[in-house]
Order: sequence, then structure tokens, then C-alpha cells
Amino acid sequence: MFDMDLNKFKEDIFKINSTNEFNKLSLELFYFQYKHNKHYKEFVDLLGVEVKDVKSINEIPFFPIELFKEKKILCQGISYEKIFHSSGTTTDKKSKHYIESIKFYEKSIRRSFEIEFKKIKSYSIFCLTPEYKTNNKSSLIHMCNYLIKESGCTNSGFYYNKYEKLIEKIEISKRKNKPFIIIGLSFLLLDFAIKHKINLNGGIVLETGGMKKENVEYTKDELYEILRDRFSIKNIGSEYSMTELLSQSYSNKKGKFHSPPWKKILIRNINNPLKIVNKNNITGGINIIDLANIHSCAFIATNDLGKKQGEYYQVLGRMNNSLIRGCNNLI
Repeated sequence: MFDMDLNKFKEDIFKINSTNEFNKLSLELFYFQYKHNKHYKEFVDLLGVEVKDVKSINEIPFFPIELFKEKKILCQGISYEKIFHSSGTTTDKKSKHYIESIKFYEKSIRRSFEIEFKKIKSYSIFCLTPEYKTNNKSSLIHMCNYLIKESGCTNSGFYYNKYEKLIEKIEISKRKNKPFIIIGLSFLLLDFAIKHKINLNGGIVLETGGMKKENVEYTKDELYEILRDRFSIKNIGSEYSMTELLSQSYSNKKGKFHSPPWKKILIRNINNPLKIVNKNNITGGINIIDLANIHSCAFIATNDLGKKQGEYYQVLGRMNNSLIRGCNNLI
């Protein structure tokens, strides 16, 4: 019940094609991580949960994401190749995610991307983020660097503070009828849009969040309105992930996110964080099951608010401090 073949599990999650398969693998991983992740076990025991009685994903305890800042979240006996750090100021305590295999992370990146889009090699990939060589501890920048390399396109690259060069590469892609994707931090997309009005019709723009360095606070709707106007594009897409996850979700044209088959979003009750809300269009805290998090913790209670709409979901913003404190009182 509490042990499993980890290499086989790595393969099995990418073969999931039904809810039953997802639920079965989720419970297997829950039992494994309860036994082998001491911090997760402490948390589950603190809640008084009888592990043998957990029979559905709705009954699995979700680990507060804040603990990635306080503890080394890694199953016992597992070595790691890399540590990803969350962003923040030098005085902020940063989350750390211990990565057992970079190749496995990159496999999840590829699978997540190609479920929503075409093959990576179909695109030129333009990234408005800091370059990999200046910040190789960021999971987002690692993802961007991987997509750039895998695209096999000489025009793909990082274009932070290289807006004129980016415009030149976009025009080359348009002349060659080469599909392109611009992946960018919100504040850098905004900066590019304000400084350059350009027609990106036919391309894809994906914002990844990140308005922390922007003095003016915009809502998501306000940001998208500016980007659509300045880029002459109908839709702005988005990528939703975080340092503590190994899998990405992408939003469709209506601003709703869809996750790959090995990742699932559940909504928890704001007033009772141990209770899962199964109805659509009810706002609550976002819980995430990411089965690619085999060696750390796959069951995470985030500080984001959202609501489900069938197989899709919306991210509505961050919880306020009082709600976060309420969840963390469970620790």
C-alpha cells in the first residue's frame, strides 16, 4: 500500500486517459508520500487523518504551499539534481523545490505544452523573461530555455530589454508564415506593449503572471485589455504553474485554464479549508494535484483563489492575508 515502483509511476502518469486512472494513481502516490515524506506525514498526522480511511482524492489532505519556504520537501532516500527557487526580494523567504530529475521535469514541460499546442518545433519561441544564464534557479526560466532549445529555430530566444530585436524576429516569422509564441512575465509584456504598438495577429501571447516589479497595479482584465489593444490581437493566453509544481496549465481563448491529464485542480471551501467544493462556479482556494511531483509533494493547497467550470477553471487572484493565515493555522 505504501511502496511503489517510482520509475513505472513516472511512465504511468503520462498514460492517464480516464478519471479512474487519475484517482487510482493519486491515491497510490498519497500513500507513498505519507510514508516517505516526513513533513507531509507530520502535517497529515497533525490533522488527525486516518490514512487507511482515505479512499478518494477529495479526502486527501493538501499541504500548505507556504511550507515549501520553511522545510525541505523531499521524500526520504531521494537524491536531487537541482533546486528551483521562487522569485521575490532579497529579504523575502523563498520557496525551494528539490528536483530529482531535470529530464523528467522537461518531459512534463513538453507533454503539457504539446497537449495544448502543436509540436514545439512548429513555433518560434520568444521569451520576455530574464535570460537563463542570469537566473538558472527559476523553474519558469528553465521552462523557457527548454522550449527555446527544443524549437530548433535560430530566431527563438530571450528578448528581455531587446525589444527592437524582438520586433525584427517577429517580422521574420510573419514573412515566413512561421507560427510564433511570445511567453512573458506580465510586467514585461506590459512594458513592451506600452513602448511598441505592433500587430501580433496570427501569433500567440502567453503571460505567466508576475506584476511584482510594476508600481501600478492592474487587474488581469485591465492588463489583457491593454495587451489586446497594443498588440492588435483578439486573445491573450496564460500559463499557470509555480515553483512548487512540475506541470503547467494553459488558458484557452476564453481565459479558462485546462490541465494535462496528470494534473487536477480542486476548489476548497474558503471557510473550511479541509472541505472540497464539488460544484461549478463557486469561488474558493485552489488545491492542486500534480502527479509529476512524485519526489516532493503532489498535493498542494495554494494561496490562489479560483473556481471550476467543468474540466476548466479560472484563477481569480491571490487570497488576502487573513484567508492565508486561516489556512496556515492548520499547520
